Amino acid sequence: MSKPLTIGVLSRESGVNLETIRFYERSGLLPAPQRSAAGYRHYQAMDVRRLRFIRRGRELGFSLEEIRSLLDLAAHPESPCASADQMVREHLDTIEARIRDLQNMQAELNKIAGCQSGHAEHCRLLEALDSRDCCA
Repeated sequence: MSKPLTIGVLSRESGVNLETIRFYERSGLLPAPQRSAAGYRHYQAMDVRRLRFIRRGRELGFSLEEIRSLLDLAAHPESPCASADQMVREHLDTIEARIRDLQNMQAELNKIAGCQSGHAEHCRLLEALDSRDCCA
């Protein structure tokens, strides 16, 4: 067995901050660590790997419940990965919808950008928000 890691070392090695590590423990995403006689948490190298997995999943936008499912799937390598593929496809659909929404927002903001009015009375943004059309 390798030398146990402190929570500070685990944080540095995994790129996950201390409070998030504690949260993941409370939520069951990270197993409760062994404790020293003084009560200090002692982690193992596999905890670093697990936290990196969780962090990467979060970076890709997966929810904690989705990550929980993926961790379970990873723990059973003989299982089919159809559920993971379905999760990816659903996630892609959501992201594509968000991109479309952001592009629509960008187009609308481009229409009202560059207001030359010196007064709020004729501000393009305020007009757009208030559905006014006095300075088109």
